[in-house]
Amino acid sequence: MLQKLRDKTSGWIVTVILGLLMIPFLFVIDSSYLGGVGAQNVAKVSAPPSWWSSAPSWWPARLLWKHHEITSQEFRERFEQERARVRQQQGEDFDPRAFESTENKLAVLDQLIDEQVVRLAGEQSGVVIGDEAVREYIAAIPAFLGPDGKFNGDQYRIALASGNPPRTPDMFAELVRTSLQQSVIPSALQNSGFVTEAETERLLKLLGETRDVEIAMLPEQPADTAPVTDAQIKQWYDTHAKDFRQAESVKLEYVEINGAMLPAPAAPDEASLRKRYEEEKARFATPEQRLASHILISTGDGAEAKAAKLAAEAKAAGADFAALAKANSDDTGSKEQGGDLGWVDRGAMVKPFEDAVFAAKAGDIIGPVKTDFGYHVIQVREVRGGEGRSFEEVRDQLMAEQTQADAERGYTELAGRVVDATNKSPSDLAAAAKAVNLPLQTVGPFTRQDATGIAANPAVLRAAFSDILVQDGTASDPIALDEAGNHSVVIRVAEHTPEQAIPLDKAREQVIAAVHADRTRQAAEKAADALLAKLKGGQTLQALAESEKLQVSPMPGLPRTQPVPTAEINRAVFSASLPAEGKPSYGKVDVQGRAVVFAVTKVTPGDIKEVTAEQRQQLKQQLSQIDGMAAADAFVKSTRKRFVVQTTEANL
Repeated sequence: MLQKLRDKTSGWIVTVILGLLMIPFLFVIDSSYLGGVGAQNVAKVSAPPSWWSSAPSWWPARLLWKHHEITSQEFRERFEQERARVRQQQGEDFDPRAFESTENKLAVLDQLIDEQVVRLAGEQSGVVIGDEAVREYIAAIPAFLGPDGKFNGDQYRIALASGNPPRTPDMFAELVRTSLQQSVIPSALQNSGFVTEAETERLLKLLGETRDVEIAMLPEQPADTAPVTDAQIKQWYDTHAKDFRQAESVKLEYVEINGAMLPAPAAPDEASLRKRYEEEKARFATPEQRLASHILISTGDGAEAKAAKLAAEAKAAGADFAALAKANSDDTGSKEQGGDLGWVDRGAMVKPFEDAVFAAKAGDIIGPVKTDFGYHVIQVREVRGGEGRSFEEVRDQLMAEQTQADAERGYTELAGRVVDATNKSPSDLAAAAKAVNLPLQTVGPFTRQDATGIAANPAVLRAAFSDILVQDGTASDPIALDEAGNHSVVIRVAEHTPEQAIPLDKAREQVIAAVHADRTRQAAEKAADALLAKLKGGQTLQALAESEKLQVSPMPGLPRTQPVPTAEINRAVFSASLPAEGKPSYGKVDVQGRAVVFAVTKVTPGDIKEVTAEQRQQLKQQLSQIDGMAAADAFVKSTRKRFVVQTTEANL
């Protein structure tokens, strides 16, 4: 029986059957094995093998492709870095909720994908970053340099361990290696940019170009008053839906905590002022300083003995300490000044040196004093400071400080009571206000654009539209309203209306006004076109000025690089074609709803003789950089088209 079964399960028929049975299993394998993006990753960049650049991208040929994936963790780290950069750039205007947009996330992801594209391109080209290059790069990073300007291993390890995220030296070295590998080709392309002398001269002539122009503003068109039908209203509303949306709005309840409104604290008594004086007497004394000179003998054989001998010579009657320092000191910074260190404050020198100097009196010569730098012979030339002021001299200052401290304490205690009350009932700010005997106030509804009063404060505005307050309906922590720190507010979102379309029945008047404005604009444009037709037919602006009621303004020598008379007009004038011999070129532009027609009568190229050699070279360098950056950007884009990029936006 077993033999018959064995015979039946061999041969080509069974092979075909087993092959057919394998097909369904291929569809349940993790997609990452078949070329998809891994479950915890956000993107995957794949490149064909360097030895088969035309390899197909379908499975199983895809198994030959090399790929790099971008993990969710890598994406989040880069996104947080970008968040920190934008927050620093925008300051109080930064809106964390708006920053979390899909558009921003995709922009960061696109940057990470480009980096992986360049990395794979480098690997395909055989770019390898050696250990020595990695070490040299790390050793030059300013954050890892010690006071002597040299690489400090301890500082390096501490900085890596305290980073976010913390890294080991091996992890950081690999990160540097990857970054260098990604930058080799783009950097080379950027540095390869160049521009010819002819191109430089052409741009100089364009930048210095001026145009003689006549500008005419057409009479303002009368406002359109023709009836607008229901069909026209509906059509405009449907085709301009984004113009008729009601912005997100909130209404706030708030409790204001204002230190300036609290009763003035009782005046401090004499005993408390004297106690404060005794506790803080040191700050009423002028800092103690020493005017010092020194002779440094670096460590080595006989250094201590040489320093002791010099100390004895310096103490001898009639000795010239400055001359001894010039002849013997190893401190190149003070040697030529006779060892003069100037006035020395506490904390400015290494501890053994400082202890010795501040234990000495004026005129003392001390040493040898050993430090990490060697052995010092020190001359204390003068002593100043250290004198304290009496209680009577600082009594008024202490009185003002204590009064201020008592007022701040009263504010802090009240703020603490408000927080305790809101913690007991986070969703009932009215109860908290009643518990601390403060009024419950309201403001709104308001949008981000029309907030007034306390709601216009940037910190309050951010909190009012934050997800946590909008969704939970709970009270906020105290939000500071000033830099002094004694004025704050606790808010709660009482009502929230999300952004939504304004119904046509409510937007009707707005739609009608928009239709009228568009008709007026079209009429102005039609009048401008009619005037241009007359000008192109051979008439001039000056000749038409009276009949067309034009305000004609000649503007000879209009410069290209200045927004004169307005940025819009300047752009239009310099976008116009060059005038033919004896025949101006014409154009039109809309300026705040008014039609403007212009005639370019003369074009004068910039005089390159007026450009200095330094300016010329600077422009040439800038153009070369632009050319190199364009080459690098084109390389990334073209390479990305050759590779396969897959993304999983759900993991962002």
